[in-house]
Amino acid sequence: MKKTLFCATCCCLLLGLAGLAARADSDAQALKISDLGWMDRNHLRRQVDSIDELARSQLGAQVRNSKDDLQLLQRIVNRGLIGKDERLKLQAMGAVLGNLLVQELGLKWMVYEDEMGRSRAVCVEQTEHCLFPVTMLSRRMEVGIMVNVRDIYDNAAEIIAPYLPKQPFD
Repeated sequence: MKKTLFCATCCCLLLGLAGLAARADSDAQALKISDLGWMDRNHLRRQVDSIDELARSQLGAQVRNSKDDLQLLQRIVNRGLIGKDERLKLQAMGAVLGNLLVQELGLKWMVYEDEMGRSRAVCVEQTEHCLFPVTMLSRRMEVGIMVNVRDIYDNAAEIIAPYLPKQPFD
C-alpha cells in the first residue's frame, strides 16, 4: 500500500509540473503567474490560523512555521480531527504545508491562473515552476487516503529541486 501511495503522490505532483511544460508549448498566453493580492494573503493567513486554533484546542500544540509542522499535520490526520468532507479545513492544512515549502525551499506564494482557473501556488520565483500545496493533502484525504505528510513534503521538495536556483558551492 505504501508503494501505491508513493506512486499516487508522485503522479499528482508531477502532473502540476508536466502540465506547465505542455502549456508552455501549446499556449503560453493562457498562463499567468502574479503576486498574491491582499485578499489572497489574508485568506492564507486565516487558513493557517484555523489549523493553529485546531492544534491548540485539540492537541495542545501550535503551528510553528518549521519542520515541526509536518508532525503536527500528521497528528491531525492520524486523529481524524478533520473529516474528509471538510474541504476548507483540509485545504487549510495545505496552506500550512505551503508555508513550510516557502520557508525551507525559498519558494514564493503566487497566484497561478490558467485555462482551468485560479489557484494559489508556491513557485520558484521568476519561473513557471509551481507546486499546489493547498490541494496536496485535501485531494487525497477527500477520497479516504490516509496521507503521510512527511512523504508528500519530501516528494514535493524532490520534484521542485531541479528548478531551484543554484547556490554558490552547491
